[in-house]
Amino acid sequence: MTPARLQRTICQPIAVFGFGYWSGNDVRVEFRPAPAGSGITFVRDDLGPHARVPAKAEYRIEVPRRTCLKKDNVQVDMVEHILAALAGMQIDNCEVGVDQCEMPGCDGSAMAFVAALETVGSTSQETAVQQLVVTQPMRLAEGDGWIEAKPSPEESYRVAFTLDYPQDSSIGFQQADLEVTPDRFFEEVASCRTFILKREADELLGRGYCKRVSTRDLLIFDEQGPVNNKLRFPNECARHKALDLIGDMALTGCEIVGSIAAYRSGHQLNAKFAQQLSARFDQSMLRATA
Repeated sequence: MTPARLQRTICQPIAVFGFGYWSGNDVRVEFRPAPAGSGITFVRDDLGPHARVPAKAEYRIEVPRRTCLKKDNVQVDMVEHILAALAGMQIDNCEVGVDQCEMPGCDGSAMAFVAALETVGSTSQETAVQQLVVTQPMRLAEGDGWIEAKPSPEESYRVAFTLDYPQDSSIGFQQADLEVTPDRFFEEVASCRTFILKREADELLGRGYCKRVSTRDLLIFDEQGPVNNKLRFPNECARHKALDLIGDMALTGCEIVGSIAAYRSGHQLNAKFAQQLSARFDQSMLRATA
């Protein structure tokens, strides 16, 4: 069995600016180095240094269409793209300081966060990473969606996502599959954007949400395809769902060694699966690092 790699953090702080899709508020996110073993923690700088939420599945709260965390009275919203960027680039320990509740949407992908992390670089720490090693199949289904984990013969981390919009041919049936390494994450999924159907976008606007968001900030699909925008990949929607899956699986707090496959799953199902996987990991799946 291949030894676990050393944990990593970033070399120096760096900030990303944008606005929250849902709130419309300007927000500053600062990525900061963190000690070995500390994991990923969000800090609400606007509330003070003790207003902290660890990126763990147990703190997820149910909010539609996004991943939100809350501990005590401290909440952070739409964290999935930041978590995907950190997990995809193998940054294990990082403090994420924010001055608003909601993370910035940027262009709907994780690329702004990845670019910032790449700018400052990362460094190894003296402790081996905790790995959640999938030793037997595990599956969770809800409605017409499911997600499953299987052992990886190559001892790698792999995600696959199948997207199926049978009533909306502009999106249709798509699949994405990749080994999660920094290079492949950067090249294949980091730039893939959030998407929504135009009728769904119109409904949200009618309810007073997302008023600052334009067709340049994410992919909005009508019957002909993306409105006033172009796809970066033919299967960009499935690739973005794979990005979301990577972000939500980061709520295990570990590097996964195994294959995660999902069909029509969303943040709620992903988070439930991450929590169950973490519980099972706590009992029997920690790889010895001594």
